[in-house]
Amino acid sequence: MLAQEDPGVLGLQATRGRMRGRVCWALALLLSVLAYGSHAPLITLCKVGGRVPFASSSVVLLVEVAKLCASTSHLLGWDRSALAAAVSLHAALPYALPAALYALNNNLAVHMQSLMDPTTFQVLGNLKVVATAVFRGLLLRQPLPPRRWMALLLLMAAGACHAGAVRHAQEEPLALARPFITPLGLVSITVYCSVSGLSAAYTERVLKSQPLPLSLQNLFLYAFGVAVNLVLYLASSSTANLLEGYSLWVGVIILTQALNGLLMSAVLKYDSSITRLFLISCSMLVNAGLSVTLFDLELTPFFFAAVGLICMAIHLYYHVR
Repeated sequence: MLAQEDPGVLGLQATRGRMRGRVCWALALLLSVLAYGSHAPLITLCKVGGRVPFASSSVVLLVEVAKLCASTSHLLGWDRSALAAAVSLHAALPYALPAALYALNNNLAVHMQSLMDPTTFQVLGNLKVVATAVFRGLLLRQPLPPRRWMALLLLMAAGACHAGAVRHAQEEPLALARPFITPLGLVSITVYCSVSGLSAAYTERVLKSQPLPLSLQNLFLYAFGVAVNLVLYLASSSTANLLEGYSLWVGVIILTQALNGLLMSAVLKYDSSITRLFLISCSMLVNAGLSVTLFDLELTPFFFAAVGLICMAIHLYYHVR
């Protein structure tokens, strides 16, 4: 007769498996926060004479290429017949829309910098919190209760506080650049936030609606992403040298943003686009901390207000019933 497993041993193994899963998921979320929060400081480290020496469209393109390569390599060990059966135009086409939306927003984020000051961009950019919740409610039919809406409003307030979280040590506390925004900038930021919310909610819906492995879904998404961003790069670049102005720091940006993209797709498939918003908000604190550590900046009371608001929002959204 076959020996039977002790139920107590099986239960202990299951508990350990769940704990390992939770630890791995927590580490993945932490990595995403660190990768997202390091982006702006890394861009600053790349600057030469106060200017970015490379084409931003080339970096976005190479990030998509890196994500596509990572997704493809993960599928190499799969059974080819089963993989071929899962690949079809019908399965791949839904990923064309989010790829185009992400490409649009990546380019909008660059061009809007001349239409408003950075503080205005950071404050108004938080409207994507509302846009994500609205589109998620419409596309996934999961409207939020008032308590969770209040948590998201606190998250928006934290984002607004982050705009003043750091300042140059030589500046007077009240010395602020004059805020401005052009009419075209107002339209652009509205489109930017709407597209951000729509792309996140739609991607979550597509990832969760298809019974396909995440790596295969990522392959579809990033294949379209490479195609769209290649067209945009060729249309906008004035040089044939894709790597012009690159440095070691640019390579770090490409790797960290590729990792972040892969982690965010896992968040959208196994969690939600709302959790993505909380990760982005937490990354603002990493951004501020790195800015203080690496540059001639210091924290202001707004930073601690942002920390408090984010903690309150997390508690209200995830823990209060």
